[in-house]
Amino acid sequence: MKNKKRVLVLGCNFAGLTVARFLHKEADNYIKITVIDRKNYINFIPNIPIEVFNNHNPADTLEFEFQKYLKSDGSEFIQAEVESIDSANKKVYYTPNERKGSAQENIEYDYLVIALGCKLAYDKIEGFAEFGHTFSDTFYGNEVRNYLNNNYKGGHIVLGSDRFIQGKSPKLPIIPTALAACEGPPIELAFSLADWLEKHKKGNAKNITLFTPGDIIAEDAGETILNKLLPMVLKMGYGYKNNTIGIKRIYKEGIEFKDGTSLEAEMKIIFPNWEPHSFMKGLPFVDDQGFVITDLFMRNPDYPEIFAVGDAASVTIPKIGSLGHMECEIASKVIANEILGKDEKIDPLHPLLLCYGDMGRHKGFYMHTDEWWGGKTSILKMGYTPYILKMGFKTMYQTLGGKVPSWGLPLSEIVGDHSII
Repeated sequence: MKNKKRVLVLGCNFAGLTVARFLHKEADNYIKITVIDRKNYINFIPNIPIEVFNNHNPADTLEFEFQKYLKSDGSEFIQAEVESIDSANKKVYYTPNERKGSAQENIEYDYLVIALGCKLAYDKIEGFAEFGHTFSDTFYGNEVRNYLNNNYKGGHIVLGSDRFIQGKSPKLPIIPTALAACEGPPIELAFSLADWLEKHKKGNAKNITLFTPGDIIAEDAGETILNKLLPMVLKMGYGYKNNTIGIKRIYKEGIEFKDGTSLEAEMKIIFPNWEPHSFMKGLPFVDDQGFVITDLFMRNPDYPEIFAVGDAASVTIPKIGSLGHMECEIASKVIANEILGKDEKIDPLHPLLLCYGDMGRHKGFYMHTDEWWGGKTSILKMGYTPYILKMGFKTMYQTLGGKVPSWGLPLSEIVGDHSII
């Protein structure tokens, strides 16, 4: 078909791949999709701890190439570094990075979907390179694996988040403010790491102290769930420190916080501030930090051809996959409706937290809540079923190449909500 609308998707991690495939489904013959990403594979980040605690290099099983799925849809892929966005002239400038020395190129768009994720600001934490650990990619996960199996002496472990600087703008919908980008990973790791310590006779929950910059850890889980979860965590023997304000520095013997206190620790497992990529800051469609301003249909109010999904969107708080998935469905339907001239009703984003976490010994936890956003849903389950669902989602995502069926998320809610634990 001639005169197809060009939809440019920046980024091809979870949100980018998902929205590209949803767009293909919704408006295949009427659009030309081009996807740009700096790499040609996805890291399946949520399952890194499981591989690490089973003494596997997570890069061996959690990196998968997506190009064949884009190709099967007819989408074009460009491996390149995105350099800048010219919203006035609807152009994106990029540099191909297959080999060093490439010249900068540009591409025009009719619709732009920004799914670039964020920069994880480990470089802003003094001492992290020498004394810190984390699980946010396969490289760092493998460093933890090697340390635990070869160097760990059985000492204390601190586990928590640096202060997250959330973007602000009067053009944003009213959303809660968070002091940590996402605290599901520290909660999950507290359980699964304690199990690893016990299995290897190197300690237990008493070796671990959780910390948070906020009044309470994992505040987005909602008061009802936290009133169940926190007493259980403390009863199991975990240490807990709140209101740290943020991390001042990491040093060999411990960690120092911006509230003036410190904790001694052999291992310092950190989740950093999440920052927009540097070229995003100051653009005319972003908030004061560089996250993309959207309404609850994932569309920018001043540049209606610009959308954002996943971690790059200012409304994505916390930075979690279930929100990104919902945003991708909404954005793809809004774009398709407009291109096809349809009047199909689309519901705006209703944020909720849907989370599966590993607890070790093939058990897991399941959280389904919108309480933090003013809703009434608040479900917490623990047992074998949540672990099976977590592993099943990874298999489904890799098998289907990010094209999770429309019934995938609702089905997981039904199974999780009604599991008998």
